[in-house]
Amino acid sequence: MKFLAEINVMPLKEILDPQGKAVTGGMKNLGLTEISNVRIGKHITLEITAETEAIAREKVEEACKKLLANLIMESYTFELQAL
Repeated sequence: MKFLAEINVMPLKEILDPQGKAVTGGMKNLGLTEISNVRIGKHITLEITAETEAIAREKVEEACKKLLANLIMESYTFELQAL
C-alpha cells in the first residue's frame, strides 16, 4: 500500500526562533499589528510504501527522529493517509 505523510517540524517553544522574530517585526512594519509571536517551521510531504498503516507510521517516526527533525531543538507532528 502507498501512504502520504504530511509532517510539520517546529522549533520548541523554549527555543529562540530568529526567523519568526524577523517576520513578527516585518508584520508590525507593514501595519499588521494584530499579528504576533510568529514561529517558522518546515512542512514536509513524503510517500511511503508499506504493507500496513502501522508500518508506515513506524517508518515516518524513524525518518523524523533520524533525519527530518533535530529533537534537541524541534518537535514534529504528522498525519498519514492512504493513497
